[in-house]
Amino acid sequence: MIKSNLIGFQTSSESKTFTIGVNPSTNEPLAGKFPNANKDEINFAVDQASKAFEIYSKISGKEKAEFLNAIAVEIEGLGDQLISRCCAESGLPEIRIKGEKGQTIAQLQMFANLVEDGSWLEATIDKAMLDREPIPKPDIRRILVPLGPVVVFAASNFPLAFSTAGGDTASALAAGNPVLVKAHRAHPGTSAMIGTAVVKAAERTGMPDGVFSLLHGSGEVVGQGLVKHPKIKAAGFTGSQKAGRLLYDLANQRLEPIPFFAEMGSVNPVLLLPSGLNQKTAVMLAGSITMGVGQFCTNPGIIISLEGTGLTGFINQLGDELSNVAPDVMLTKQICKSYNQEVKSLLTHKEITLEARADNSKNDNRGRATLVSVSGKAFINNPKLSEEVFGPYSLIIRCQNKSEIDQVLNCLDGQLTGSIIGDNSELSSYDSAVKIIEKKVGRLIFNNVPTGVEVCPSMQHGGPYPASSDSRFSSVGTAAIKRFVRPITYQSWPNDKLPDELKDNNPLNIWRVVDGQLTKDQ
Repeated sequence: MIKSNLIGFQTSSESKTFTIGVNPSTNEPLAGKFPNANKDEINFAVDQASKAFEIYSKISGKEKAEFLNAIAVEIEGLGDQLISRCCAESGLPEIRIKGEKGQTIAQLQMFANLVEDGSWLEATIDKAMLDREPIPKPDIRRILVPLGPVVVFAASNFPLAFSTAGGDTASALAAGNPVLVKAHRAHPGTSAMIGTAVVKAAERTGMPDGVFSLLHGSGEVVGQGLVKHPKIKAAGFTGSQKAGRLLYDLANQRLEPIPFFAEMGSVNPVLLLPSGLNQKTAVMLAGSITMGVGQFCTNPGIIISLEGTGLTGFINQLGDELSNVAPDVMLTKQICKSYNQEVKSLLTHKEITLEARADNSKNDNRGRATLVSVSGKAFINNPKLSEEVFGPYSLIIRCQNKSEIDQVLNCLDGQLTGSIIGDNSELSSYDSAVKIIEKKVGRLIFNNVPTGVEVCPSMQHGGPYPASSDSRFSSVGTAAIKRFVRPITYQSWPNDKLPDELKDNNPLNIWRVVDGQLTKDQ
């Protein structure tokens, strides 16, 4: 494990301050002191990335695919050492980390397959019509090109899949951009191991020095320093709304504003129809609320249903299920402390009813599943209740009628997901509620829970603000690559000087739209 900042193919340890990993299960420090990057190291890393961009942005899709696949191989080769360190730094169980490692590798391979084909570049050609009257039509050809050096902020809750070589990094590299990762302070050792794997892959496949860097340090110095640097052209972030909004504002206050793609969490409302008030639903929701100790951005934090005996019985069922889930270690001591403080604060509201809470006799960094309820009227009158609680928590909103359900839904901000549980035959009678949810979410789910995000081309992981900073884009799936490119049009350009993707003879044999027709023909 290299205990330094990785700046391209070099290591750097100029600072006298360090980041040290801590095991949240024991609160004991882990081996390794990782020097925090200073301003000179930040500037050097960005300069190296800017130089690398001049080369990396021009390499072929096949070469980028080889690089991404090589990263996957290097990560696989880290073996049990990576699993052990990651579990120690995150408190997450081995089975979860092994699954996340597999997802990280699969994401890299997915983007490798995407860029090797080349059709994702949306090559579009409108051939000249010089004899058109009254104005001749010029030859116009459009393609997507990379932006430049991209900053990626590693996430706390996914130390592999949304971290150093996770989806943001993989999609930015696939698009042709050098990447600078701001390592998360909760898992510096895991970040160092993955970062070293990326650098080895870059060297092995002949990528330019500076195509990847990993910097340790605080958000204030490293994170803000990177976002404000004039040579940075975009950034990807997964984390809290407070931190995401701060960085988003910095990105837009620059002399040259840059796209800042932030995924900032969500309460992921679940609308329970009368037919969904049963034991099966209670078991399903309890599993979702407590999955990963509730530390998923897709945790179902709000459940909405009609008041009545059916809901009362369901609350008892769900409360029993949650009470039987043993508290588990949260990602960091501070995250657990914040969770407990938020729950304690909410319970001071006289309109809130505590329905169930798991026991935690150990009184350590373990998150206790908590279920509370509130009337629809009280929820509507208290905006604080609609805010995300990061942990195994969910709020049931008891509504008097369908009109009040609509009012509750209208009080919600933008969300990553919205779920509806019940019989298909009931959906039509909740048409207005469905339409409200559609306007507020990026993913609409029927008879399932929001946790468990399938990584595939059709996935949308992003929603209206504040769930994400730009609801047009996804941070999961092949569509994630579109965040880090821009279109450029070549007009009346010599054929031999065009990118291969736009040349008349289609040397890459990719799908293109030519004069309005999708084709591989020349």
